[in-house]
Amino acid sequence: MRALTWQGVNDLSVETVPDPQIVNPHDIVLKVGLSTTCGSDLHFIDGYIPSMREGDVIGHEFMGEVVETGPEVEGVSVGDRVVVPSFIGCGECWHCSHDEWSLCDNSHPKPELQESVLGYPTGGIYGYTHAFGGYAGSHAEYIRVPYAATNCFVVPEGVSDEQALFCSDAAPTGWMGADLAGIEPGDTVAVWGCGGVGLMAQNAARIMGAGRVIGIDRLPERLALAATLGSETIDYTAVGSVHETLRELTGGRGPDRCIEAVGMEAHGTGLQHAYDRVKQGLRLETDRATPLRESILAVRKGGTLSVIGVWGLVDKLPMGLVMNKGLTVRSAQQHGQAYVPTLLDHVASGELKTGALGTHTMSLEDSVRGYELFKEKRDGCIRAVFKP
Repeated sequence: MRALTWQGVNDLSVETVPDPQIVNPHDIVLKVGLSTTCGSDLHFIDGYIPSMREGDVIGHEFMGEVVETGPEVEGVSVGDRVVVPSFIGCGECWHCSHDEWSLCDNSHPKPELQESVLGYPTGGIYGYTHAFGGYAGSHAEYIRVPYAATNCFVVPEGVSDEQALFCSDAAPTGWMGADLAGIEPGDTVAVWGCGGVGLMAQNAARIMGAGRVIGIDRLPERLALAATLGSETIDYTAVGSVHETLRELTGGRGPDRCIEAVGMEAHGTGLQHAYDRVKQGLRLETDRATPLRESILAVRKGGTLSVIGVWGLVDKLPMGLVMNKGLTVRSAQQHGQAYVPTLLDHVASGELKTGALGTHTMSLEDSVRGYELFKEKRDGCIRAVFKP
């Protein structure tokens, strides 16, 4: 089959690779209908997350049709149209039973690659380095899905492939960001990032009852899309200080909840951003942490910060602000299985606007160009979508 592969830092190529096979009786093979780019992919493409190997198939956000099932698969049948969360859960361990799906104890086949760094392994994830399991990714014609009964969600009639696609990762990650923030009716919520995840966090915050939602970014097309979701917007390149702007918008108190949805390759302005770029370029730190520092500074005293961007080794984290302001900080990789059924309902009702994220649809053979558009944010690209 054809698949998009990692060949080295900033070197992707569409190649012919072996077809996936049923390995465990609980597996299925899925014919990929659509897959999409994700900002977290850029971190290993750019070399900031190690343990990729030449020829690895990448991609973790996808939906498609079941074409083969293992002999012990229940609840999923050949011909079903399903969406699959990016993190793999076994459905039986302590963490899965407590809806902490990305922390699954059993879906990571190479836990030793994480234990020395994190203390404990996370769950496995498709197409996202060997440190996260070494699973083949979704930018391919077919993909093996383990623990199928737990990880496959049938897409209801009336929800299109394009709408369902983003219920794999962008929507559940954004929804979880709003959920972790503990939004209460009438709250003011500020979201750093108006990419796919940030937009879904803003959409979710409105559904959860936020009185005001403020999206922060620098790209006009992303800020415009945030506005269509009902968000107020801040172009951080056009204001002297995001913190001071948010204080003015909130009568001096600051947002009740802040959601950081950017991650380690964030852009920014000023000397701090220049410092981060130099240290990151020299591999003295992995992260450019402007939005993380800004969100800690901006959230009101006693407020909540939800961190859903992917981070590594952050330099100059203002931990003193977290403690002295009495902040609650919550974070996780996405627990998609806990949210997908709810998300599909909100998509079907028209409340959750996932279909707006796919701005560029192209064939799998053009996926290298798709990642170039996505990475460089050219031609108004929010997400590139690939159809094998």
